[in-house]
Amino acid sequence: MRAPGWEAPVTVAELVNAGPLAGARMYGTGENAVRGVRIVDELSVFGTVAPHTAVVLIGAAASGGWAVEMAMRRAWEQAAACVIAPSGGLSEGSGEVLAERLGVTLIFVDEDPLIVAVRVASAASRPDAARTQLVARCATRLAEAGASARRVLGVLNAELPGTSVAFLDRYGRYLAGRRDAAGDSPGARSGRWSAEVTVPGQEELVLGTLVAGGSSRSPGWPSVVRTVLGLAVAPITAWAAQERLRAATDFALQASLAERLLTGSATPALGAPPDPGAAGEAAAGEDAGTAAIALGWPVRGPLTAYHVRPPAETDDAPLAQTLITAGLGQVPVLVRGEGWAGWSALGPAELAGRVEHCLGTMPWPCAGGVGAQVDGLEPVAESLLGAQAAAFVAAEGTVLRADRMGPAELLGALPTGVLRAPAVVVLRPLLGIDRDGTLLETLAAVLDEGGALKAAERLGVHRNTITTRLDRIKAAGFDLDDAATRLALQLACHVMLR
Repeated sequence: MRAPGWEAPVTVAELVNAGPLAGARMYGTGENAVRGVRIVDELSVFGTVAPHTAVVLIGAAASGGWAVEMAMRRAWEQAAACVIAPSGGLSEGSGEVLAERLGVTLIFVDEDPLIVAVRVASAASRPDAARTQLVARCATRLAEAGASARRVLGVLNAELPGTSVAFLDRYGRYLAGRRDAAGDSPGARSGRWSAEVTVPGQEELVLGTLVAGGSSRSPGWPSVVRTVLGLAVAPITAWAAQERLRAATDFALQASLAERLLTGSATPALGAPPDPGAAGEAAAGEDAGTAAIALGWPVRGPLTAYHVRPPAETDDAPLAQTLITAGLGQVPVLVRGEGWAGWSALGPAELAGRVEHCLGTMPWPCAGGVGAQVDGLEPVAESLLGAQAAAFVAAEGTVLRADRMGPAELLGALPTGVLRAPAVVVLRPLLGIDRDGTLLETLAAVLDEGGALKAAERLGVHRNTITTRLDRIKAAGFDLDDAATRLALQLACHVMLR
């Protein structure tokens, strides 16, 4: 069953833009519906011309500027849909002025007007057949375009005159085609129609949306456009699948893309040529940033980073990538520190659960970390650092969330080897009097627990014992009432005790 409007009468503009009058020169809006055709060779015939008729001038009615002008006036009186005249009967400049003044669309044709009349009559009598021919032509051109988003958009904009078509990602951001179509969402512009078709992606996600818009008043045209957009879904999904396969078999390519997205040097736009109508003349290879869209990676909205850390350095990154994407879905995987990292659109809690499940599939006893949720790609580097720190502290087979890490976990994520020498310098006065390590242990407990009472409970000693030890620590020259001193001492204690 065809969509509403498919069998509505064709308009003059539709005949010129995508029908039997393609290539003809039209002056006027062309918004009138065409319900029939009448061949006129004498002006006297106009008395029997019905409204909404396409008048085709031949013979005396087309001989000279005066005859054509009179025919235009009579066509206006009879509410004709348009006047079709052979080229040369009236100068095109005069025709344009006349069409504008009378409000009647004038069309100049180069071929035999009688042949034109037959074609227009066929389209007017069977508008659904005429539109079917257009759809068939578009289907052929789309098949020739192959799996390339830019070439597909080039075909759509070339074969659907008077219509702007664009491809948007699932966030509504422009990717390819004509940019003016991106603002043609339903009801966005007064007096303009719009149509859109969703392009499905992987895992029930939306890859993007094909949107089209224009000012045609033909009730059947939006339905035709929507049908043609539907034909374009298959080659665009094929393009996305091709990009996924290419990246899946090349870990270095995917990792490079992820790094470029993080630094802002890759754009998700398809980089259409300056002339939007020539978008099909694409360069050999899509812009690198488009692979992120095809791969289904999240690049907007709330994002959460993850980090998977193996017990030792391994060079089997492709295997890790395969297992991580199998467990987390379509996410980037890049080498970070002693492991692999990336980001997801999932929240910290759900992502932590996925990462924990993923750890069970790894051939190495890995640990995992999940960063805090951030808004967009720009701050995701901060989330990646948190995820890496959490993974560094987490025990093998477990996942730690950065937003759930306490002071001890945070301090534990710091590199001991680098900080040991500065820690010794900070604690030198204490280490000089601490023969058995009890003062260092006591200082760490007091700073971690925030007071002597809880420190005593932690160490299993009397509170007075803690107080006595604190007096010795202060006597060594440490001001525990100073916040900066407490922070430095807490960090140094953790480094030394580890």
